[in-house]
Amino acid sequence: MNTELKTSIKSYQVSNRYYSPENDIELASLTRYEKVPTTIVESVEQGTLEAALEVTRIINHCVEKKGRCVIGFGSGRYVQKVYDELVKLYFADKVSFADVVAFNLCELGVGYVDGRLNLNDLINERLFAKVDIERANIHFFNRPDDIEDVHSLCKAYEREITDAGGLDLVLCDLNHDGSIAYNEPGSARNSACRLMLLGSESRTRVAEAFQSETAPKTAVTLGIGNILSAAKVICIAWEEDSATALFNTIEGKMSDLVPASFLQVHSDIRIFADLDAASRLTRISYPWKVTSCEWSDHLIRRAIVWLCEQTGKPILKLTNKDYNDNGLSELVALYDSAYNVNIKIFNDLQHTITGWPGGKPNADDTHRPERATPYPKRVLVFSPHPDDVVVSMGGTVRRLVQQGHQVHIAFQTDGDVGVSDEDLLRSLLLAERLMRRYEANVEHPFIERIKEQLNDKNISQENHTDLRYFKGSIMLSEAFMACRQMGVPPENLHDLIMPFYVDDPHGQGKLTDADISIIQQLIEQIKPHQIFIDNDLVDPNGTHVRATTAVMHALENLKDEEFMQDCRVWMYRGQWGQWDVDHVEMAVPMSPEEFSDKRDAILKYQSQIHDAPFRTSDDGMLSWQRSIERNRNLAEKYQQLGLATYEAIEAFVQYRFLDDATT
Repeated sequence: MNTELKTSIKSYQVSNRYYSPENDIELASLTRYEKVPTTIVESVEQGTLEAALEVTRIINHCVEKKGRCVIGFGSGRYVQKVYDELVKLYFADKVSFADVVAFNLCELGVGYVDGRLNLNDLINERLFAKVDIERANIHFFNRPDDIEDVHSLCKAYEREITDAGGLDLVLCDLNHDGSIAYNEPGSARNSACRLMLLGSESRTRVAEAFQSETAPKTAVTLGIGNILSAAKVICIAWEEDSATALFNTIEGKMSDLVPASFLQVHSDIRIFADLDAASRLTRISYPWKVTSCEWSDHLIRRAIVWLCEQTGKPILKLTNKDYNDNGLSELVALYDSAYNVNIKIFNDLQHTITGWPGGKPNADDTHRPERATPYPKRVLVFSPHPDDVVVSMGGTVRRLVQQGHQVHIAFQTDGDVGVSDEDLLRSLLLAERLMRRYEANVEHPFIERIKEQLNDKNISQENHTDLRYFKGSIMLSEAFMACRQMGVPPENLHDLIMPFYVDDPHGQGKLTDADISIIQQLIEQIKPHQIFIDNDLVDPNGTHVRATTAVMHALENLKDEEFMQDCRVWMYRGQWGQWDVDHVEMAVPMSPEEFSDKRDAILKYQSQIHDAPFRTSDDGMLSWQRSIERNRNLAEKYQQLGLATYEAIEAFVQYRFLDDATT
């Protein structure tokens, strides 16, 4: 199954000249701000293969030169995909591991009792067990039972590396917090092999990798100094949630707050990144700083928004001097004057704003984001969790309903993993009280069974099916009340029960054709004129990625159907991110009263208001609180650019099918 459909969102907006230049001279110009050699590719699949081919080249070179290759293997989810490609290359007789000496970079926990959480086993299953490596050449950390044993074990491990001749290559992930291996923020440049206290980011990463509710608090890891001592380093960074860490690693200042930034001093390192991960690099985001540009409408808009930020001026006050002083004289030459550019971009942004997200009937829609006809429209909104639709685009849904459109909302999962045991217990107590009141104090067996399972549930155990169903019912009930607040009738709410979520104890199962079929059938049933899909693809538990990928596959399957020719697909964000102004194609403003109505609808999700498990930053804000803040900030950004003043704005980008991505 192709999982890279989401690349159609951005790849069409970035000229390949910026990440795949024709010659070394152009590359030198483009990368003048970059302190680490970086290969940028369009897709994870392409990057994974290129990284695997580079590892193959290094192995073959070292074996030919000195008879063996000593490699430090990471265990992150990005390098695991590289291991899959290495296995394919091995079976294609492109590489042999017979003369490879392997050292695992890290291991979890001191005296941690859960044997499933073992990084050595993970790498063995993904790579070592499938290739011809000698068992005697695999070196790994023996998990210490006592913290007093850690120091001596670490020193012994370092001696093993020295006795093997030192590391020829380290293959590792760049993590979202800027760590490599388990060298957490705060790790020193010369740090050695040691015990590391894991932060929340790393523990979440471990729990996801092993689909566990818990993760150890510590890990034993080779230090930054050990990694820098390797002859070569290959570091992997995929997806948008790596963008900040990648920028800080490549273009930022060296700091122990971003341990990966110390890779800047290494003489032979290469980072492989896809376009999403590289989106904040200068040559991708601000190419006018490093080269002459191919000026698309999107890039011009991005440049002008940036120029307004640099000068502190609204668009219509920018002057020729502002353009010239900030490296944008090309635009003045192209349009003859700053005024002409200003008017173009001002009108462009103004035309994104609409109070009619379903299109305004009987109006000229030449410069509107949506068509006037047909009216009313059938609208289908997909919500990965039951709260995403309200938190991310509740104001827009309310507006669509008020303007007479037939709005359907599809809850792709019931969101049970986001409901705490405390919320479940509160609902159980209410149910038990009602049962006893109206059934003459007879204890209900279902309620008693749930309570018993809850009381017996160890923190490391998976939720029982009954517990998950009850928690999911809490979340869906809250969603029905929130949608009622927005005016969506109950018969237009669809609980899809997608197998990837239901059939896996942690809601992180593999996406299959069964999931896609459910989505496809609903689309065929409703035959919508508008579809809204989630693009918050960096959620901590991966539900959004799977849910949205299923919709994208269904859309690809249906795109040639007659009803799809009259259907537009819009992408929303909110829970975990926001569209940059230069990407926005439809901005739906809210008045203070409308914004208050949206907050009231969000507050229907009582299980998520105070103690939801997923928070967006160290300041403790919940995702819905951050979303509210983003709505306000976007409105302020439009105001700063010289456009109308609103209380808040929800933003959307049109989804383009793969074969339309370059048109």
